[in-house]
Amino acid sequence: MPDAVLQPLLDSPALPRHVEALRAALRAEGEARERFRDQLTPSTKAEFINGEIVMHSPARDAHNQVVGRLSSLLRAYNDANAVGGVVAAEKALVGLTRNDYEPDVAFWGAGKAEQIGRDTLVYPAPDLVAEALSASTAGRDRGVKREDYEAHEVAEYWIVDADDETVVAHRMEGGRYRNEEVGTLLASATVPGFSVPTRALF
Repeated sequence: MPDAVLQPLLDSPALPRHVEALRAALRAEGEARERFRDQLTPSTKAEFINGEIVMHSPARDAHNQVVGRLSSLLRAYNDANAVGGVVAAEKALVGLTRNDYEPDVAFWGAGKAEQIGRDTLVYPAPDLVAEALSASTAGRDRGVKREDYEAHEVAEYWIVDADDETVVAHRMEGGRYRNEEVGTLLASATVPGFSVPTRALF
């Protein structure tokens, strides 16, 4: 069943012309994306979102501390419990259908970890993503990224607010995200057995 965005196009006599215009736009965007990837360096913090290159400025210490704590806790749990997953923080380029992101923290379970090797430069969609909010990224974190992660069935997406010291967990249910503000215990539905006091992130 076409959605409300597609239906007017499907009803239009000019549909073939619209389709060709979309194909041309996507071809140009794909070429721009390849150039973006070719120009990345280990020191660059950037993402490719809906045809635009988004550069990231240095983060505040509050952001860095949250990301460091969460990635360390996840990595220690993964290693100590032989979960068999992969944990990455900030410099793993995740390539989705249209966009490239560098999540603050990402986890791939054992199944997807088999696709990741020592020479991997572009990672598949994670099983868990966490983004720490900042003034410049909050709109994208709550908007296009949430929509994109949901569309690619990222099982769990945590949005962490270092200023309010809160976490909102988005968990996949029936192909859609269900949002839940986390209480005193942050427990993952994706990383088997992983749970930490929410305060441990702050």
